[in-house]
Amino acid sequence: MRKPVIAGNWKMYKTVGDSVATALALKPLVANANHCEVVIAPVFTALKSVADRLEGSNIKVSGQDCAPVGEEGAHTGEVAAFMLRDVGATYVILGHSERRQFYAETDQLIQLKVQAALTAGLQIILCVGESLEQRQRGIEVQVVATQLRGGLAGLTASDLDRIIVAYEPIWAIGTGTAASPEQAQEMHGLIRRAFSEKISETGAAALRILYGGSVKTDNIRALMSQPDIDGVLVGGASLKPEGFAEIVNYNR
Repeated sequence: MRKPVIAGNWKMYKTVGDSVATALALKPLVANANHCEVVIAPVFTALKSVADRLEGSNIKVSGQDCAPVGEEGAHTGEVAAFMLRDVGATYVILGHSERRQFYAETDQLIQLKVQAALTAGLQIILCVGESLEQRQRGIEVQVVATQLRGGLAGLTASDLDRIIVAYEPIWAIGTGTAASPEQAQEMHGLIRRAFSEKISETGAAALRILYGGSVKTDNIRALMSQPDIDGVLVGGASLKPEGFAEIVNYNR
């Protein structure tokens, strides 16, 4: 049985004070959410403050990215995966479309980040997804399969136990236009099959695949009713504790 994951990516929003206030407001609202794992990803500067105040709760903290190297060194502006772990993060989001699009991250670079995060003992949310132009050309499956193979190259079966895949169609991120539950399910099913064929059949059955892209309170139940959707990666709707809590508590 795959336990759902409801994750909130706060992107480059909220100061330390705002982040702590949001986390503390969220904490009692999801305290009884035993049906899923709850994860939030504040900005780097707020990670420790948020993690400290959520210690002992059912909310896990995630980094939004990490360096492609696993040790200290002369890498100005980077944050190592073990440093995320040091301040209380247990997850990290890698390969987000905004990193691929605006910072030219390649599958090869993301694979190095995956390796560094695994070495640091983090759980990874690996993002994949196609652009509108790629979908219109009918190559969305090829694009996503290539991203998967590239990001997960060289991993062992035990490594794969700490991988969660997030399917985020770029055309749905922050646009207000989500993929329909049927569209999302089709791609999630294809991802699971591609994972089975190219990486591991056993791992594919256990792999948790999240949907991301304009997830809201009014579509969460329909998305979570699909057999291959194991949770969601929420952007803007995770910034307000009440709304995010409603998404977390979708089963009520």
